[in-house]
Amino acid sequence: MGLNVTQKIIKSHLVKGNMVPGEEIAIKIDRTLTQDSTGTMAYLQFEALGIDRVKTKRSVAYIDHNILQSGPENADDHLYIQTVAKKHGIYFSRPGNGICHQVNLERFSVPGDTLLGSDSHTPTGGGIGMLAIGAGGLDVAVAMGGGEYYINMPKIVKVNLKGKLSPWVTAKDIILEMLRRLTVKGGVGKIFEYTGEGVATLSVPERATITNMGAELGATTSIFPSDDVAREFLKAQGREDDFSYVKPDEDAQYDEEMEIDLSLLEPMVACPHSPDKVVPVSELKDVKVNQVCIGSCTNSSYVDMMKVAHILDGNTVNENVSLTISPGSKQVLNMISENGALASMVGAGARILESACGPCIGMGQSPATNGVSLRTFNRNFEGRSGTKSAQVYLVSPEIAAVSAINGYISDPREFGDPISIDMPNKFLVKDNMIVPPAETGEDVEVVRGPNIKPFPKAKSCEEVVSGKVLTKVGDNITTDHIMPSNAKLLPYRSNIPYLAEYCLTPCDEDFPKKAKENGGGLIVAGINYGQGSSREHAALAPLYLGIKAVLAKSFARIHMANLINNGIMTLVFKNEEDYDKIDIMDKLVIEDALNQIKNDIVIVTNKDKNEKYEMIFNVTDRQRDMIKFGGLLNMMKEINNR
Repeated sequence: MGLNVTQKIIKSHLVKGNMVPGEEIAIKIDRTLTQDSTGTMAYLQFEALGIDRVKTKRSVAYIDHNILQSGPENADDHLYIQTVAKKHGIYFSRPGNGICHQVNLERFSVPGDTLLGSDSHTPTGGGIGMLAIGAGGLDVAVAMGGGEYYINMPKIVKVNLKGKLSPWVTAKDIILEMLRRLTVKGGVGKIFEYTGEGVATLSVPERATITNMGAELGATTSIFPSDDVAREFLKAQGREDDFSYVKPDEDAQYDEEMEIDLSLLEPMVACPHSPDKVVPVSELKDVKVNQVCIGSCTNSSYVDMMKVAHILDGNTVNENVSLTISPGSKQVLNMISENGALASMVGAGARILESACGPCIGMGQSPATNGVSLRTFNRNFEGRSGTKSAQVYLVSPEIAAVSAINGYISDPREFGDPISIDMPNKFLVKDNMIVPPAETGEDVEVVRGPNIKPFPKAKSCEEVVSGKVLTKVGDNITTDHIMPSNAKLLPYRSNIPYLAEYCLTPCDEDFPKKAKENGGGLIVAGINYGQGSSREHAALAPLYLGIKAVLAKSFARIHMANLINNGIMTLVFKNEEDYDKIDIMDKLVIEDALNQIKNDIVIVTNKDKNEKYEMIFNVTDRQRDMIKFGGLLNMMKEINNR
């Protein structure tokens, strides 16, 4: 039986386990990436491992999130990351060099390699045939130290792409169609592998748009084959030596299959406040727009920027619209500066932002009260933009640019003749903003600003785990809800005690206060708890506040792993109706916890209602040990001391 692309890469990196869906496997990680929002904590954890130098083929630290510097905090974190990278063998991408996923695709992606990143959109690398997975900072720190990455073997879904896209229909519309069909939880426990005749019609950046937003499906990752299109991309980047073919065998097998006829797709829009609320743009009539933001790691490539420039050329942005554009990398910005495309954007009235994440993570450009914002980004969760009342729509760059001119959500097919932009035969390569590490780190001093605080450490599991239910939340609670990440809080990503004061406050403004008054406790949640960003802070802040367990109908993959990594129990309701029986401030108790966590079913007693609930604790033996010892770091130290 032949192998598919995913199986080939996993097989060549498999350290432990078997490639059976649901079975735990461990794989070797070739490369890692971090960004500054998650990086400070990841490097503090790496230092705690006591390893002098990274053991990966290449690890890169990017500065792209915490760019606004209204105080010393962000600059201090950047200096810490720069010096710790220099010391420990990590390449450092300076502020202004670009968004981590865009730069990594351009300059560091290697087909057939594994990539682990402390950012949920790391699967962008799947666009060139990498097995690229987002994870928490601690998992990335362990991988940098040469440790394996553990994951339950996902199901592999074949997505057969037929035909080719019609004019004005884009790669963004392909992934929006996937979200329309499958929803934000439809990819949990799965890897989407794209195949079929339509693959050859998509450039590497277009493929990367699809794999980037595969994160919104809840997927482990998404991947395309490495073919002649990938080879031409790497050749244009001056990196043809990094190329190798990675294709599925003719008789490759998959766990599931689905098909998309590209010729039948039309321009799509994700409506507020979820990436899966997708409708054709033709169904949205006369929706006035206040703001348009073009960029992010999803749609900020050279071709994306060139299409926008051509649409804007000779036109003027509507007087009621603020248009911002963020080129994805210095390479892209350099190229559109030299060929005149940037002048077309500026001439039309666009506001050019630096090559960084910016508005996508609420770092500036918050919309007006009740404002309608069109964004080429990957997430439109309520309040993520920085304005809770804003109505954020996700669209392609083509829809965004045409709508910016018209002042309302517009179907680009009505704009005029379709625009065709060829991929360049040669990209402008100038890596002068990437700082290599020192040959030896012995003489490098790591600089730590006063805002950098030690990360909280979990305690080993006790015989009896008990506490009050401090809050009860609904379905699809995101990590933005659990640990808000606006421009005011991002500078404190290295200061968990400060951040903890805002933990879960979008859902329950008194949560931190209740946690302190009750010496910690438990959280009860609905379906898909912790979707969205990989930010480990959504586990570290609850840990700091004394959270011992989360009881939910289901968990998002990365957040569940982050909770367990930090010693917090993740329990799933066997009977979902039990969720309705629990009230805030009920006292819940897990008797004989050390023995119970050895089982797949844990009994939780509600002392106030005299009820018992069966909770599923279907985790690996390794994760049970993490809970026993109080997190991954404690477990590793225990093992090393034996």
